[in-house]
Amino acid sequence: MSKILIIPMLMTLAWTGAGCAKSGAVKKKPPVPVLAATAVAATVPVLIDPPPVGHVLPISTVTIRPQIGGLISAVNFEEGQEVRRGDLLFTIDPRPAQAALEQARASLQRDAAQLRNAKIQFDREQKLFDQKLVSRDEYDTSRASMDALDGTVAADHAAVTNAAVNLEYCEIRAPLDGRTGSLQFHAGNVVKSPDDVLLTINQIHPIYVAFAVPEQYLPQIKQEMREHPLPVAVTYQNMSGPPPAGTLTFVDNTVDPTTGTILLKATFPNDDRSLWPGQFVNVTLTLSELTNAVVVPSQAVQTGQNGQFIYVVLTNPTNAAAPNAEERPVTTGITYQGLTVVENGVRVGETVVTDGQLRLVPGVAVSVKSK
Repeated sequence: MSKILIIPMLMTLAWTGAGCAKSGAVKKKPPVPVLAATAVAATVPVLIDPPPVGHVLPISTVTIRPQIGGLISAVNFEEGQEVRRGDLLFTIDPRPAQAALEQARASLQRDAAQLRNAKIQFDREQKLFDQKLVSRDEYDTSRASMDALDGTVAADHAAVTNAAVNLEYCEIRAPLDGRTGSLQFHAGNVVKSPDDVLLTINQIHPIYVAFAVPEQYLPQIKQEMREHPLPVAVTYQNMSGPPPAGTLTFVDNTVDPTTGTILLKATFPNDDRSLWPGQFVNVTLTLSELTNAVVVPSQAVQTGQNGQFIYVVLTNPTNAAAPNAEERPVTTGITYQGLTVVENGVRVGETVVTDGQLRLVPGVAVSVKSK
């Protein structure tokens, strides 16, 4: 009977020993390799998101038309040339206008002489009328003749002025600083006023960029503009050098009811002529700045069933060489150039996981690798 009991006990001890030996042979899992970055404090601009597309417009556009008709005798510029206000652009044959001016002056001289004679005659008639030597009818006729010649001389003065203006119109000058466009008429062409368009001049420095933003940004834009100028920057394809910088200068007085947007315009100095009328650009409008904001790489932020979270790497008190990953719920703000603002949940200086989150669970050991 005792032999029978001893055998099961030995078998139990054997199985127990084997189990202990097997469990002792199990090794711990190695740390999960991850990439990480440090949460830092930074100044982050608050921008219109998504960035609107803008359209470059000249500050002003002037269409040059002749004020008098005639033969173009000279073109004094090249197509696409920069011109200054007052520069001579076209010369229209001045001979007809000069002849008209001389004729008007001759008429003035003739009628002025007749007026002087009429005044002498009237003075005589007045003396005779005072002496009752001429009738009232003769006196009135003399006075009317003098008044008529007085009006004729006034009209002659106006004709001389008009002829002088027409002579000035023979020289067409630039009304503003700008860049000339395509030339429509060349020397030798006869133009008529005011139908023919000779040229278009665009003022391109400074220059406008027009763009539209959703109406939801309008209250913030108006508030920020009262406190400080709002900076605007633009980018475009094949751009070289830093983005052109300007300032928001115009807010339209009506929201477009069909699109729910409002038109804005920014003014750029454009001294280097990097912006061109008709060009399409990507616009960055800075509304304000967040100072000392906690930022992390955007890829560190994960989204789960309970919202957004970040894995934070914490030092393991029992094994400093194998830190642990802690899952932290976070509240995030705006994103800028690959960085996300963390409003709460992470502090400056903490290390966050940026790659390898799929293999992590709270408390698991991690090994931070360099790229």
